[in-house]
Amino acid sequence: MFKKLFLIVIASFLNIELAIANLNVKARTAILQDYYSGEILYEKQPDISIYPASMTKIMTSIIAFDLIKSGDLRLDEKFIISEKAWRLSTSGYSSMFIMVGDEVSVENLLKGIIVASGNDACIALAEGIAGTEEEFAILMTAKAKEIGMENTNFANSSGINDPDNYSTVRDILKMSRYLIEKHPKFYKMFSEKEFTWDRTGGDPITQGNRNPLLYKNLGADGIKTGYLAVEKYSLASSIIRNGRRLIAVGSGFNSKNARSRESSKLLTYGLTNFDLVNISKANQTFDKVDVWLGKDDQVEVYTNQDIYKTIKKAKKRLLKVSIKYEGPVEAPIKKDEKVAILKVVYDDELVGAYDLLASKEVKKVNFISRFLKSLNYLIWGDV
Repeated sequence: MFKKLFLIVIASFLNIELAIANLNVKARTAILQDYYSGEILYEKQPDISIYPASMTKIMTSIIAFDLIKSGDLRLDEKFIISEKAWRLSTSGYSSMFIMVGDEVSVENLLKGIIVASGNDACIALAEGIAGTEEEFAILMTAKAKEIGMENTNFANSSGINDPDNYSTVRDILKMSRYLIEKHPKFYKMFSEKEFTWDRTGGDPITQGNRNPLLYKNLGADGIKTGYLAVEKYSLASSIIRNGRRLIAVGSGFNSKNARSRESSKLLTYGLTNFDLVNISKANQTFDKVDVWLGKDDQVEVYTNQDIYKTIKKAKKRLLKVSIKYEGPVEAPIKKDEKVAILKVVYDDELVGAYDLLASKEVKKVNFISRFLKSLNYLIWGDV
């Protein structure tokens, strides 16, 4: 019986490793990240250059969101539509179908960009914010550098054909993380399945979101599709399920169906082959450490950040957490002072070390108490 059980356990490990080895996403380049731990779960040539197509619109939206957050732009602010913006709506590109001279709110332009993928809305927003699309593209590239997109340059606000508008799936991933982390309220727009534009001089136009994963039972809530003849199909996607968020970016899918199928496969792989372990919650008590010559014998400690680790399924036992400090820690101790280190080891390898901070001040006892404690320690070895 034991031998049979042992063989089953070994077989399950082999099956997991085999699944990982056999995963082949049919895209020219792809990457998958566990959002909370930040760990990369899969990558396929993630640093080769791509034309990001309409995934560019993620950065166009970020520029607007940053300005709204800083108070320099309002959702109800209106921009006048130029002829340049209008012409894109008559050229066969994805459009919101705005008209020359229209006054359109920032909120409607953003939804026209995010949901309807309107290239005309991109130019209208860019011109309203920066005066020209060229100046807006400079803002986009500067923001890209600021958030660590090392291999990206933006030449326009929409992602339409331009050899100087390039990026990588790794950089698109960084941009997507920034969007979700810094603008969670506005990020909800990316999950809207349709947008109705009450256009001037015509009946309202309702368009559906082009992200195919929103219509599947995956838990997808974003992010943005893309297509250029030279690049083929692309998709930055994210799902949130059972307390986990995964972000995937792929480019060079051969068809719309392949884009949907392969992106789903990539995200499902992350869910089914890995577990997310929450080791510590930011600013919550993690443990206690011993104190020497203090008015308290112990002090609670915490980390100032959430700490997550992504572990292959069935291998949580290989994850070990320990506290290291020269103890007991001698008083006085200041609130928020570093007093210990939290060490995270996986499969006998150190994978993380984090400061543990004192949750409160601990004052030193008076001279007589210190003397008695020292004497007690000398006699009994008891602190």
